[in-house]
Amino acid sequence: MTKIEIEEELKQICPSLRLGIIQCRVNTKEECPDLWQIINEKTVNIQQNLAISGIVDIPSINSSKKGYRAVGKDPSRYRLSAESLLRRIVNGKGLYKINNVVDLLNLVSITSGFSIGGYNADKIEGVVRFGIGKTDEAYEGIGRGSLNIDKLPVFRDDLGAFGSPTSDSLRTQIDENCQTFLMIIISFQADKALPEAMDLAIDLLKKHAEAEKIHSAIL
Repeated sequence: MTKIEIEEELKQICPSLRLGIIQCRVNTKEECPDLWQIINEKTVNIQQNLAISGIVDIPSINSSKKGYRAVGKDPSRYRLSAESLLRRIVNGKGLYKINNVVDLLNLVSITSGFSIGGYNADKIEGVVRFGIGKTDEAYEGIGRGSLNIDKLPVFRDDLGAFGSPTSDSLRTQIDENCQTFLMIIISFQADKALPEAMDLAIDLLKKHAEAEKIHSAIL
């Protein structure tokens, strides 16, 4: 399992920060009709029962936005990925269809309100450290181009920054060649609701990505 650490500076600023870590072998594929039936039912339910103004009241999102402010990043300008997904759904735009692994990750995110990183573990070099982004630190976000990660919570390996609760990077993105999947659920509210989100993720990975050799931990 990939070794992951939270840097001391970030621990001090966000003492309630926890990471739900899942790593496994997966069968990544473009089409997964059974999964999308579940996603469609969930998005319809959210669209019918959640307003834009209510998204911030979801505890996992509210606590994450407070975490961003504590670190020094404006969560209104650099939205958490979970909030962005929920806003898309409430606005009637639905979710992007990428592949079964990314899609089930997004399902866990909109269900739990946690922002979740999804990475091809075979493209990660060395120990992963979760810390605070620096000025002019290079980062290419998926679908966002160059992203200013100064004072943004970020994951780094020996090659540099590759993930954040706002946007994951192109370097470690999940494509159809991904065989070793690393999912990191980011909680700024300690363990509250984190085990349930991890259980949901593992269940979906088994059913819709043929997951094997599953390892999980809370850091």
